[in-house]
Amino acid sequence: MNNALTPLDTWLQCLDHLPLVAILRGVQPHEVVAIGQALVDAGWLLMEVPLNSPDPLRSIALLREHLPQALIGAGTVCSAQEVHDVQAASGQWIVSPHFDPAVVRESVACGLVSVPGVSTPSEAFAALAAGAHGLKLFPAEMITPVVLKSWRSVLPKSQVLLPVGGVGADNLASYRAAGASGAGFGSSLYKPGMTAQTVAERARHLAQVWQSAA
Repeated sequence: MNNALTPLDTWLQCLDHLPLVAILRGVQPHEVVAIGQALVDAGWLLMEVPLNSPDPLRSIALLREHLPQALIGAGTVCSAQEVHDVQAASGQWIVSPHFDPAVVRESVACGLVSVPGVSTPSEAFAALAAGAHGLKLFPAEMITPVVLKSWRSVLPKSQVLLPVGGVGADNLASYRAAGASGAGFGSSLYKPGMTAQTVAERARHLAQVWQSAA
């Protein structure tokens, strides 16, 4: 992976490498590089800094500067203006808790990867029609492996489906068996105040669970 790749190219390569997303909600700029490096060392290349974190755009810029092999973006993106803010910070992908067609269209127009949150098949198909590159199934507590299996039977077979919210080491294998393309992890991977070493240990464990479920 190199800087000559488009965000979409990097997204696809990172998914192929390990399709697990680190959601670094609450991370601060002074610690973000050490945590990001720990994740990369554990094999994780997909990272998002939610915009309701302290100085998130600075954290995104630092991660991009120091971890060129990773795909770095923002979560909790709720407006087209925020898409531009993330792009200005050199972010590469846009994740939302919901589906807003304006956010998806603006992300795609800016050349960024778009992964909106959806919780129904209707939202899922609408998001794909708007140009989304992947779907965040949120909250996953509502979209159990049984429900995901039903979704998988009607959505395009190649579509990237990433359950987020309530996914952890105890149910990750079940989600993979049901057809999840990967998953996103917030507090089960990182909480404010955690050391980089602790995050790395959790990341390695989750990666092992995912790989063992293949």
